[in-house]
Amino acid sequence: MRAADLDIRKLLDVDARGGVVRFAGERAVILDAGALGTLRGELVRLAGFAGARAVLTRFGVEHGARMAEAMVSRLPWDSDAELHGAGALLHTLQGFIRLAPGDTTPLASRGATLLSSYEAEQHLLHLGRADEPVCWMLAGIASGYMTRATGEAVYVIEDRCIGRGDDVCHFQGRTRAAWGAALEEHLPFFRESVLDLSLRRPAQPAPPRRATGRGLDAKASALPLAAPRGEPPTPLVAESPAMQRALDRARRVAPVDSTILLTGESGAGKERVARLIHGASARAAGPFVAVNCAAITETLLESELFGHARGSFTGATHDRAGLFEAARGGTLLLDEVGETPPGVQAKLLRALQERQVRRVGENTSRHVDARILAATNRDLAADAAAGRFRRDLYYRLRVIEIRLPPLRERREDVLPLARALLATASRRLDRPVAGFTPEAEGALERHGWPGNVRELENAVEHAVALARGGVADLEDLPDDVRGAAPTGGGGEEPAARTLEGVERRAILAALERHGGNQARAAAELGIGASTLYRKLRRYARGAG
Repeated sequence: MRAADLDIRKLLDVDARGGVVRFAGERAVILDAGALGTLRGELVRLAGFAGARAVLTRFGVEHGARMAEAMVSRLPWDSDAELHGAGALLHTLQGFIRLAPGDTTPLASRGATLLSSYEAEQHLLHLGRADEPVCWMLAGIASGYMTRATGEAVYVIEDRCIGRGDDVCHFQGRTRAAWGAALEEHLPFFRESVLDLSLRRPAQPAPPRRATGRGLDAKASALPLAAPRGEPPTPLVAESPAMQRALDRARRVAPVDSTILLTGESGAGKERVARLIHGASARAAGPFVAVNCAAITETLLESELFGHARGSFTGATHDRAGLFEAARGGTLLLDEVGETPPGVQAKLLRALQERQVRRVGENTSRHVDARILAATNRDLAADAAAGRFRRDLYYRLRVIEIRLPPLRERREDVLPLARALLATASRRLDRPVAGFTPEAEGALERHGWPGNVRELENAVEHAVALARGGVADLEDLPDDVRGAAPTGGGGEEPAARTLEGVERRAILAALERHGGNQARAAAELGIGASTLYRKLRRYARGAG
């Protein structure tokens, strides 16, 4: 795709009924420029020019980074140059600027010239002419966008500004090394904890590790809320008080480098919240690495986590860093940590305590600098009490615990989340499906969602794929969702659904999530393997 092909109509999605606006897949709001000018005036009054510049610059860095992430993950670009040039055009479409003809990016040798700037205009209206350039937020936006798009820290500085009486605004973007001493006076206004960390990453970061036959799922991201290229993240919707509390806690603890345990049923969004924590932390510019501890054998898991030396075992043909080292400067998520074998648990505890790892086959330890997040669908407290999980490791992981409620406990989120997922699926599948019929929405609200957000995501994609027109109807939903009986209201489970039927659907859904592995499905459901086997035999005989 080329930058010139950007169409704001395809990036903007408005749910008039739900009151939700999304731009490039992310929730957005439409604000009056004059109100933003008033806010600028209040910031200057309360914090002075330096304080206001710092706040607006850092806000701009975050906004630009998120826009770049949306562009990277959702659109296939013909070249890096097209991605870079899309930034200025994107912010023109959003109403921030008007770019001079022929200019595309502040990284060009001549920089980028703006014929108009909403920020300079509002500064003149509310504060009068300034002695220095005043497009602080726009400089931050360009810095955040170019940092994410290029993979290295870029600082964009304004040297001419309409707000101080110049004919145009002019921006120049360079790396810290290229700026040299000229950057020092501007550096305090940027969020150094984000931009500086990106300088420690390779100029050309390695692509995310793909899932292998061993079940490894390691993903790297450069900026907040990132997802692997081509995989739009599941939206985080929190209309319900329970989910709002969970996300509020996640945001509050994100800046603190503590270990966090995320608990909740499979499909409840634990990895998505882990990405939120990573993105809101000082490590946001570092990698986000996730490993599924349940999907790898004990010997391979130790090697994946801690690395190995050449010749340490059959097939170890070269030295290899583990995921603790790969997550240096970033975040490591230990997904399904409750399934970690006992032998690895002891070594994991030592790594967390000492902040050092020892590669398989080596005698020396290596320092690691990664924040650890852990996720599980098990009751680790009960497992620790029963001796199935190391008690000391449990307390080491559970410095802060965040429980994510299942979808059945957050009924207010079902339809808003379904609409957000519909927008994502329709873009990915290139299907012009704009919403659901009332009948389809009724079925979505009545269903029990034993598979939580993951099940809802699959159901929405099913509906988008089968929809004949611009809306998804009841018949486009999966059979089990479409067959839910009407409820009497109040957000309760359907009265006409029998307890045995609910149990059967939950069991079959758990088996599907675990690829038919009965032991893992039984553990998730909190029942014995023999009980699960007995129920499955009854279903097979048609007694269910």
